[in-house]
Amino acid sequence: MSDFVVALTGGVGSGKSTLADLFVAQGAALVDTDQIAHQLTADGGLAMPGIIAAFGHQLATADGALDRPAMRQLVFADASARLMLESILHPLIRQIALERCAAAKPPYVILAVPLLVESGNYLQRCDRVLVVDCPESLQISRVMARNHWSAAEVRAVLATQASRQERLAVADEVIANHGDFESLLPRVAEMHLKYLQLAAEKAQAKC
Repeated sequence: MSDFVVALTGGVGSGKSTLADLFVAQGAALVDTDQIAHQLTADGGLAMPGIIAAFGHQLATADGALDRPAMRQLVFADASARLMLESILHPLIRQIALERCAAAKPPYVILAVPLLVESGNYLQRCDRVLVVDCPESLQISRVMARNHWSAAEVRAVLATQASRQERLAVADEVIANHGDFESLLPRVAEMHLKYLQLAAEKAQAKC
């Protein structure tokens, strides 16, 4: 099992998934909390009974999965609904994520957590924090193109997330993602070597 965890975070549209895939290509294990959230809210997902009990069947699709557009509209309009949803989802996500980190194979784990700063519960469980960073204007344009959302919808998401400055304040390392894909490759290779060394040092210190 791997005992060295790197938390990867960044705002919506910053490029977390791209960066995570590049680390996996280098040999890192990946635990993605967004993926866990999707599994929990799929048909038969562990979170769905609690969500339906709290919000009603109108927030579920015909096959029993979370109606994501309807829920997104609700939580953006009602902060108490967002807090209720988080109270159902976040403990389950955190439990599964930490279990998967513990079961992951060496050399180290990339734990992708979009809401790392906001949740505050992962920081003490991680050895390093890596932030993928880009200007907010670029986040907005990327998400508009990817999700076919309006600028207002993207800004509504950004308003619920930590600021760029708050993320950078907790970072041990930062990778800027405002250029082309090729510019990420040498930085990921550099960070990979660094994390291999730190993971080895931690393992040796425990012996």
